[in-house]
Amino acid sequence: MTKVNSDRKLVALLRENARMPVTELARKLGVSRSTVQSRLEKLERNGTIVGYTAKLSGDYLAAQLRAHLMVTVSPKYSGAVVKALEAIMDVKTVHSVSGSFDMIVIVEAPSVAELDAVIDEIGALEGVERTMSSIVLSTRIDR
Repeated sequence: MTKVNSDRKLVALLRENARMPVTELARKLGVSRSTVQSRLEKLERNGTIVGYTAKLSGDYLAAQLRAHLMVTVSPKYSGAVVKALEAIMDVKTVHSVSGSFDMIVIVEAPSVAELDAVIDEIGALEGVERTMSSIVLSTRIDR
C-alpha cells in the first residue's frame, strides 16, 4: 500500500473519530503504532491536518436552523466583509463562488429569531450590496 493511499485511509478514519487512539488506528490500517504516529506527525507538519474537532450529535444539529446566504459584495470591501463575517459566531462557513453572487455564507442558529438577526446583521455590513437566503429544511446526505 502506498503512503498516499495509507494517508488517505488514516485521514478518513480520523474524520470518523478524531479521538481514535493511535493503537486502534494502527490496527485498522494494518501497520505499526510508530508508523501511524510518524504519519500523523508528518500530516500535521505539512499542514494536511491542522486540528482535531468534535463531531456533534444528530440531535444537537437537528435543533439548529441552518441557512445558506448568497451575498454580493462590492469588490473593494471583500476583505473587510470576510473579516466581519469571521467575527460572527453563527457564521460557520464562507465560500467564495462564481456567478451572480460573490459568496455563500453558511449560518447556524438555535431559533428563527436568532437566524433572522444574523441574516440582518450580515445584510447590514458595509460593502454588502445584496443577499438572498435559503433555509435548509433537511439534509439528505452529509459526509
